[in-house]
Amino acid sequence: MATKSKRYFLLSTCLLLALMMFTSACGNKADESAQSNGTEKKEVTLKYYNWDNEAQQEGTDAMLREFEAANPGIKVEHVVLVPGNSLEMLKKLDFLISSGDEVDVVQLPSTSAVVERAVRSAFTPLNEFYDKEGLKAEDEYYVNPQVDGKYYGMPYTSGYTYVMLNKNALDEAGLPVPKFGWTWDDYREYAKKLTKGEGVDKRYGTYFHTWELYMNAPAQTVMKDPFRYDDGSTILSDPTYPYFFQLRKDMENVDKSAKPYADVLASKLNYRSEFFGGSAAMIMSGSFTIPDPGNLEQYPHDFVTAFAPVPLPPKNALPKDYEGGKYFVGSSQLAMGSTTKHKEESYKLMRFMSTADSANRQEFSGWKKADQTALLERMIGKNKDKYDVESLKNTLFGDDIKYLDASKVLTISSADLTKVIDDGFSKFMLSSEPIEKVQAWMVEEATKIINEKEKK
Repeated sequence: MATKSKRYFLLSTCLLLALMMFTSACGNKADESAQSNGTEKKEVTLKYYNWDNEAQQEGTDAMLREFEAANPGIKVEHVVLVPGNSLEMLKKLDFLISSGDEVDVVQLPSTSAVVERAVRSAFTPLNEFYDKEGLKAEDEYYVNPQVDGKYYGMPYTSGYTYVMLNKNALDEAGLPVPKFGWTWDDYREYAKKLTKGEGVDKRYGTYFHTWELYMNAPAQTVMKDPFRYDDGSTILSDPTYPYFFQLRKDMENVDKSAKPYADVLASKLNYRSEFFGGSAAMIMSGSFTIPDPGNLEQYPHDFVTAFAPVPLPPKNALPKDYEGGKYFVGSSQLAMGSTTKHKEESYKLMRFMSTADSANRQEFSGWKKADQTALLERMIGKNKDKYDVESLKNTLFGDDIKYLDASKVLTISSADLTKVIDDGFSKFMLSSEPIEKVQAWMVEEATKIINEKEKK
């Protein structure tokens, strides 16, 4: 009996050991299978490219750390291609793309920069990701660059154009702060009434700088593309050109309410100093100047700054394809490289960077649902008494303020066309040549360039 019991014990032990070995083997195979099938998720590292300067980099890095905290398993490496220079950054980006380097997410300075590279298949269309999330791009973002019905850019920041006014000078002249709907004819009348004094102590009603924005403001602010219509033809034939060129000349020579263009060119004046130094009561500028009225150390002044939407063209000078006072909004964009191996993660990063109401955000968001007022308060800072805050908020976010969609044309000859505008404007302002002759020359030159360099 003892021998029999011992035999049963040995048999049971062997069976138990065999079962344990089998279970262990199965477990190892299951682990190996899980690893080979990728169910054990590895950490992903994305590269985020842009052109931040030192001050901007700090804010971007902080937002990227926020993203990582909200998305365990995804790390982001911030690659500044060329600090503070978007044009040189694009050249480096193009080299990376042409070399076949993996590009995950990149910030670009404009919609045209997105489209130009999208047509070369450098970026991944976003339609699939929007559809999966149940989003309509136009409901989410102000500007959505497309090529053949496919979305390639996601707005990261937005920039607005407005008029800054010396509120003390307005009150002195008995003028209200202008609201949406005022025209460039109204602007001219305001400038007349705000002009005061003579000689070196003269305060002009307005100041126009040397940029193209001041050569034909309607073309730069209420038209989709400052060079071409949607059909691809030049906009230099537009009725806004003879109107605004003549307006500028009359304000200088007839009204004496704007500093002469020749003097501005010769003196190489600083537009901020002209306004905050009291030499001009109005100036058209952009939302990057919002912190300036509160920066008393750099721009000492004792008046309050009010803000107004950019004037609209009058009825006798409406642009072709005019959309009733909708404004062009500048926008930096995020795009996903076509070479990325991490599309889902890249899309997550793009959505976070474009929609996060982060305290580290330094510029206005291009997302329609963003809390822009919180950022505005940070931009205003401690010297709030130097702002007419209500007029600033109404100018940026008022119910009447609407924005244009992105242009359907891609203009790659913008530098050449800009030179035509500059030369035409100078020719008209500094000579007695009639506007009809100048405009005909501009149209002819621009058409040659477009026919030679543009596809449409």
